Amino acid sequence: MPDRLPEDPSRRDELLRRGLRLPQLRLLAALAETGRISAAAAQVAITQPAASRLLAELERMVEAKLYDRHARGVTLTDAGRLLAARAAIVLRQLDQGHVEIQEMTRGARGLVRIGAVTGPALEIVVPVIRELRVTYPEIEIAVQVDTSDKLADQLLKLELDFYIGRLPEEVDARAVSMRPIGPEPVSLVVRREHPLTRRDPVLLTDCLAFDWVMQPPGGLQRRTVESYLLETGNPLPRRILGTSSVLLTLALISNTNAIAPLSRAVATFYAGAGGPGGGIHLLSIADEMAVTPFSLIRRAGETASPPAARVLGLIERQLPPL
Repeated sequence: MPDRLPEDPSRRDELLRRGLRLPQLRLLAALAETGRISAAAAQVAITQPAASRLLAELERMVEAKLYDRHARGVTLTDAGRLLAARAAIVLRQLDQGHVEIQEMTRGARGLVRIGAVTGPALEIVVPVIRELRVTYPEIEIAVQVDTSDKLADQLLKLELDFYIGRLPEEVDARAVSMRPIGPEPVSLVVRREHPLTRRDPVLLTDCLAFDWVMQPPGGLQRRTVESYLLETGNPLPRRILGTSSVLLTLALISNTNAIAPLSRAVATFYAGAGGPGGGIHLLSIADEMAVTPFSLIRRAGETASPPAARVLGLIERQLPPL
């Protein structure tokens, strides 16, 4: 039967306002288990006369007879069984709440909100989530994958516990603490049957004859690729489709002859998994190209919650030593 709350708000919490106490609920639940007032009183560590007084007070509060006496003890009435069942539910929920609070303070339960740019999300966050599902399944993880400027904004708005990325130039460095991780290598990626996969060696000049899929102008990875091309004496690609969507990028390079720079962690992941549209191939060229180093970034001077500290510990185990 579904719970039916009083339609009149003035009647809510009426038993509490009449003086209902937890010892009375404990006693009634124990009475339902034992069938004897003396045994129920012993279970809640009070005397039998005190138990009888509590039960009499409870009957006056609910305005109903809760039990009948007989030679072998007592039998609960219909009203008594209903209230005893409700009492048992309340007591179990309080016990469960206590357990959950203990787990939360030990870092075994709670919500942890992680931000990450795409490469570290696959390379660092995914293995940590896999481990958490086994070791601390009650920790809930929310992962936001985005660009560093958006992640930094969410961190400072208290919408993330921490993120793995870079600190945008416009953010005051005094507002955060940073644990350096390392540069993010970039690979040039094509579909597996691309004409360039049949060339050995492949030159950057060969790549410039094809369409390129890159971040929109101003994106950090795009600036990195453009600087690399210019510094190595090459012109910029003539035909560029700008998108920040990794999914769209993968779809385009899997179904056309376009070339895309991708985080090496992302490219390796999708190449190994078969990738969408028949899979992708990493070109053996420009292997030293990398985006500026990223870090594990938190709000300065803030103590992590127990579950966040637990996740941070697992993440730091994934990182190379400083």
